[in-house]
Amino acid sequence: MRVLYFHQHFSTLQGSAGTRSYEMARALLREGHRVTMVCGSYAQGNTGLSGAFERGKRRGTVDEIDIIEFDLNYSNEMGFLARVGVFVKFALGSVWLALREPADVVFATTTPLTAGIPGVVARLFGRRPFVFEVRDLWPELPKAMGIIRNPLVLGLMSALEWVSYRAAHRMIGLSPGIVEGIARRGVSKDRIALVPNGCDLDLFTGSNEAWRPEGVRDDQLLAVYSGTHGKANGLGAVLDMAAALKTLRRDDIRIVLVGQGREKLGLVERATREGLDNIIFLEPVPKARLCGLLAGADLGLQCLKNVPAFYYGTSPNKFFDYIAAGLPVLNNYPGWLQDIIIKYDCGYAIPPDNPQAFAEALVSASEDKAAQQQKGINAHALAVAEFSRKKLAKDWVTWVVETTRT
Repeated sequence: MRVLYFHQHFSTLQGSAGTRSYEMARALLREGHRVTMVCGSYAQGNTGLSGAFERGKRRGTVDEIDIIEFDLNYSNEMGFLARVGVFVKFALGSVWLALREPADVVFATTTPLTAGIPGVVARLFGRRPFVFEVRDLWPELPKAMGIIRNPLVLGLMSALEWVSYRAAHRMIGLSPGIVEGIARRGVSKDRIALVPNGCDLDLFTGSNEAWRPEGVRDDQLLAVYSGTHGKANGLGAVLDMAAALKTLRRDDIRIVLVGQGREKLGLVERATREGLDNIIFLEPVPKARLCGLLAGADLGLQCLKNVPAFYYGTSPNKFFDYIAAGLPVLNNYPGWLQDIIIKYDCGYAIPPDNPQAFAEALVSASEDKAAQQQKGINAHALAVAEFSRKKLAKDWVTWVVETTRT
């Protein structure tokens, strides 16, 4: 069977972006299927293609995946209108491929929401089975954050969401809240599967050479955040926590923030201005290099802005990377991940907007090494038992492939 797979921000392991689509494509290949991946150029991603673009796109095979990459550069630092422009161009270019490329199933994954447009066209005009994967609820999340306030734009996005959900034969949600959000739009739950992000256990428990950034001693507790530095991530809370640690004179703790985003420059400037030398900023690193950093760390930071829509409506890659690496997770907002941390005793759950509690959790981890290490053991056990990428990928492949029989 051939799957035509649309993911605008696709990346192989050579990039620093999430690799869910790469892993799912590889799982399809292992089951004997063929995959054509359609994507754009992403600043944090790496498709593996190196040839010249011709007429706005290039094509090649990477790790047995047939990849079509549009010459559409995108980065997290872009403004709203620039992002929208790239999203629309990708959707329009993809529509042509959705009708022309051979496929038994058309699969599209957000973000952005416009990724569903080629799937809708393939279903309505090409009469092809369509599976739509939702990674974030749009327009609910940008509306809740105040990023998009124009009622016309919100109305158009809501209409696109409604059409995409109804055009899809089957759907996939990455968190319990996303599944519920899809169902609230009138989609029967027997058409929705929950397949969260997973843990690449072979990658994170392999022979990774552990490393620490320059200036971090072996006797200091190292907490790592790896991900986007955007408005949604609320990393100002980490700086507030760092300031609280300075007040407590805890020089035995270091925080590393790895990644890019529109908020990063402001965060760096604030840290410099306030003398927060207990925070180290790093540029994004490839997945293999990240594995080594997490192997040298003591704890993973899971942070988001205190927005109720996030509590059950997101499935962050970083959480699953942390537990795959056997790191306890410090989480600063309520929701399904905090519920998991408490249930399995695999980290530290603190209330939002509380820098003192944030700092005290790190102090507790630093002072009680035995408890910290046991939480890490519990985290890895959870990764193996519940979130193995291989197991989840099998469930995902079965759900997608069986679409042709419904």
